Amino acid sequence: MQRTKFTEEKLGQAEKTELDAHLENLLSKAECTKLWTEKIMKQTEVLLQPNPNARIEEFVYEKLDRKAPSRMNNPELLGQYMIDAGNEFGPGTAYGNALIKCGETQKRIGAADRELIQTSAINFLTPLRNFIEGDYKTITKERKLLQNKRLDLDAAKTRLKKAKVAEARAAQLNISQPEENNIMIWAEEVTKSEQEVRITQSEFDRQAEITRLLLEGISSTHAHHLRCLNDFVEAQMTYYAQCYQYMLDLQKQLGSFPSTFLSNNNQSSTTPVQSVSSPSVLASASASLPSVSNSMVTSGLSELKSSSGSRKARVLYDYDAANSSELSLLADEVITVYSIPGMDSDWLMGERGNQKGKVPITYLELLN
Repeated sequence: MQRTKFTEEKLGQAEKTELDAHLENLLSKAECTKLWTEKIMKQTEVLLQPNPNARIEEFVYEKLDRKAPSRMNNPELLGQYMIDAGNEFGPGTAYGNALIKCGETQKRIGAADRELIQTSAINFLTPLRNFIEGDYKTITKERKLLQNKRLDLDAAKTRLKKAKVAEARAAQLNISQPEENNIMIWAEEVTKSEQEVRITQSEFDRQAEITRLLLEGISSTHAHHLRCLNDFVEAQMTYYAQCYQYMLDLQKQLGSFPSTFLSNNNQSSTTPVQSVSSPSVLASASASLPSVSNSMVTSGLSELKSSSGSRKARVLYDYDAANSSELSLLADEVITVYSIPGMDSDWLMGERGNQKGKVPITYLELLN
C-alpha cells in the first residue's frame, strides 16, 4: 500500500504531506555530514596505509575481530636492508657504518609511523566510523519510519477526501431518490476516516519529533569531530617533528665523517698527502674538519703506526663492536689508542679504563 502511495505521489496523482523547512534543513545537513565524513575517512585511511592490499587485510581481520599479523612497514624494511648491508660491507668502514646509521634512523621513522597510524585510528578514524556505522544508521532508520508514517497519513487523507466526495454525491442523489441508508453509510465512513487521519497525524508528528531530535545532534557530532580533528593534527605534528629530529641527528652524524672517508672508503691511511697541497683542496678539507686538517690526521696516524707509543684520540661518532675483539665507542669520548705489529692498517687498539679492543681509525681524531 505504501509503495503504491509513494508511486502515486511521484506521478503527481496524490497529495504529499510536506516536512517543515527546519526538518528539511536538518535532513540535508545530516546527508552532507555523512557524505563528507565517508570521503575524509576513506582518504585518511589511504594516507596512513597507501597499500590497498594491506588495507583490505586489516579490514578483514577487523571484521573477524582478530589482530592482523605484525609486519614491517616500508621505512622499517628499508632500515633493515641498510643495516644488513652495512654489516655485510663492514661496520668499520665509513660506508658500512653510514648505512647502519641510516638504517637505524629509518627504523625509528617506521616506529613513529606506527605510532601515528595507531593514534590516528583511535582518536580520529574510529569516531568518524562510529558516526557512519552508528549514529547515521539510527538516523536513517528513524527517517525511514518517518517516511512510512507520512505515507500512512497521506493515505488516510486520501481516503477521507474520497469518503467526503462520496457522501456529498449520495446527498445529492437523496434529493431525487431518498436513500437514507446509503447516506448513513458514507457518513460513518467519513467519521471513520477522520479518526484515522487524527491517529496517523499524531503518529507522524511523534515520529517527526524523534527524527528532529536525532538530527539536531548533528551539531554535537560536528563539535566532537572537531576535537578529533585537533587530535589528528597533533598526532601528525608529533610525527613530522620526530622525523625531522631523527633526520637532523642523522645528518649531524653523517656530517662528522672526514671528507677523505666520504670520498673513498678504500683509501689507505698512509696515502701520500701531496694531492691535498693546493689551497682549494685544503680549504675544502678545513671546512669539513675545522679542528684538524686531513694531512694532520694522516700524518698523525702514520706516525702512531710506526711507533710503539700511545696517543689520546677523540671518538668522532658511535661505533658498536661487531665481536668481542672490538671495543664499542661513544661519540665525543676520549680513549687511548696504540698500534700492534701486524695489525690491519684500518684498525688500532683502543683502551678505556679496563676495557680494550680493536677500533676503526676512521672513527678517531688524534689529539695533540
